[in-house]
Amino acid sequence: MKIGIISDTHDDVDNVRKAIKIFNERNVELVIHAGDYVFPGVVQEFKALKGAKLVGVLGNNDGERTGLLRRFLEVGGQLLGELGELEIDSIKLGIYHGTSEEIKQMLASSKKYDVLICGHTHKKEPKENRGRVGEGTFILNPGSAHRMVKNIPVFEQAGIMILDTQTKEYDYVQL
Repeated sequence: MKIGIISDTHDDVDNVRKAIKIFNERNVELVIHAGDYVFPGVVQEFKALKGAKLVGVLGNNDGERTGLLRRFLEVGGQLLGELGELEIDSIKLGIYHGTSEEIKQMLASSKKYDVLICGHTHKKEPKENRGRVGEGTFILNPGSAHRMVKNIPVFEQAGIMILDTQTKEYDYVQL
């Protein structure tokens, strides 16, 4: 299964639309959002996904939780709270925004997950644009999907990731 990974959209509707277009072109079947939607209305854009379901967790900038839940339900998605767990093709996925580095490291060192999907730092992890999921708990962070903002280092590069659960390969795509 191909999984689209996105995080830290921060109301950037234009880049969300670009990401959805790429997810549709790559025949993604599931999109995981690692939090920081900010405005619940951005979730409505995911109605444009073709044949893919949206699953997400909450981030530290997601104050309108009731509104976010309502929007997820409207698009047929699933909002898992602050920590989500999925198992797809025998790969155990943990989903956590990454607000606490200590919690993130505890989740990774627990070895409960094959892949831990995070956001928050706005920096992709690993640094390589493509590769294969390694041993232990492998952390994937697509960085921020928010477009570049001059002179604000936390928004240096906007991107998403695609994870293929059959080949265990990931691919970073710059928006």
